[in-house]
Amino acid sequence: MLTRPNLIRRGAQLATLLLMAMLGLIDLASGVSAGGPVLGLALFIGALSTAAVWLPAHRQGSARLPKAAMLLAGFSLVLTIGIGGASSGVGGSFGLAESVGLLAVLFVVCRRGDSRWAVGAVLLLGMAIGFMPMRAGTGDDYVIAGLALGLVATAVIALAVYLRIIESTRVRAMDSVRAEQRAEFARDLHDFIAHHVTGIVVQAQGARFIAEQDPKRVLLALEQIEAAGAETMASMRRMVGVLRDPDARPDAPLAPLAGVDELAPLLEQFSNAGEVLARLHVDGSTAGLPVEVSTSAYRVVMEALTNIRRHAKDARVADVWVRRTADWLLVRVANDGAAPRAAMPREAPGYGLVGLTERVRAVGGRITAGPGIDGGWVVDAALPLDQEVTR
Repeated sequence: MLTRPNLIRRGAQLATLLLMAMLGLIDLASGVSAGGPVLGLALFIGALSTAAVWLPAHRQGSARLPKAAMLLAGFSLVLTIGIGGASSGVGGSFGLAESVGLLAVLFVVCRRGDSRWAVGAVLLLGMAIGFMPMRAGTGDDYVIAGLALGLVATAVIALAVYLRIIESTRVRAMDSVRAEQRAEFARDLHDFIAHHVTGIVVQAQGARFIAEQDPKRVLLALEQIEAAGAETMASMRRMVGVLRDPDARPDAPLAPLAGVDELAPLLEQFSNAGEVLARLHVDGSTAGLPVEVSTSAYRVVMEALTNIRRHAKDARVADVWVRRTADWLLVRVANDGAAPRAAMPREAPGYGLVGLTERVRAVGGRITAGPGIDGGWVVDAALPLDQEVTR
């Protein structure tokens, strides 16, 4: 599915291709009239080769991209030297389609290329673009055209580097949020395991003292120990992937657990702190929920209410629905305000949803957020009550 940024990128690529096609017809005609079919074909191949490099999608930090760009720039320089050494040149057109294509390659290299290879590729591409007008001649007009292309190339480099810095900053921020979320999971799981293991130890000690007096009570204690151990192991299996993060601090401070049972005080506090009325709707029993599911549901509601406070300035009511089915705990938070506008590139993005997504996915759940049918903003989360549901 294409997102809005992908659609914009595809549209820009299509527009560049159309521009290159129109300029390519001019280059082909100029090359054929000045040097025959061979020269026209060389200009056409040069333009076509650039599209093969900048048109495909490249992963961030690609080393293959700048290497291909250096080969392309080398071919263009050789073509420039060969055409410039001829007496006729190519007349008024020196490869306009190829120059546009090389500018696109320059942008993609600065945006996506491996920094270790990108510097050399940028230098070669800059030389290829700046010297390209020399194919038509060495007069003042062509020297000025070369300088103008150099200025355009500089602007392209600046734009690509700016966008790359923005993306890298966002990626680092998202990684930081995920790391904090993993540490929070570790604290929650520590509290949960400590609670159950402590109960297991107490029951085992009690069973040892009553073993000779009442063997039946020993069997009951063993059953309780088995149940507590099974519940602890089930939670550990769901969250162990998060705790494998090597950067998590083992001495992270502990925080008290908050779950679905604490939603009523949370909503009351939210309503008392502002003009938005928070209402809680519970369908089904919330007793006996797995701890990681209950705490994740609480965090979803808490973050959604925080976003309402920050972004839904005209909201008056926030409704929280918690519904328990046989296999899922469903959570929805909706408000009646206007849908928030899209953040501009210079604005600080919010990463609360990133952390929630990390937490919900860690327990095998799903979460979505978007404008509601009747306006406002809706956050939906589905948390599995049984590990088998996620498989």
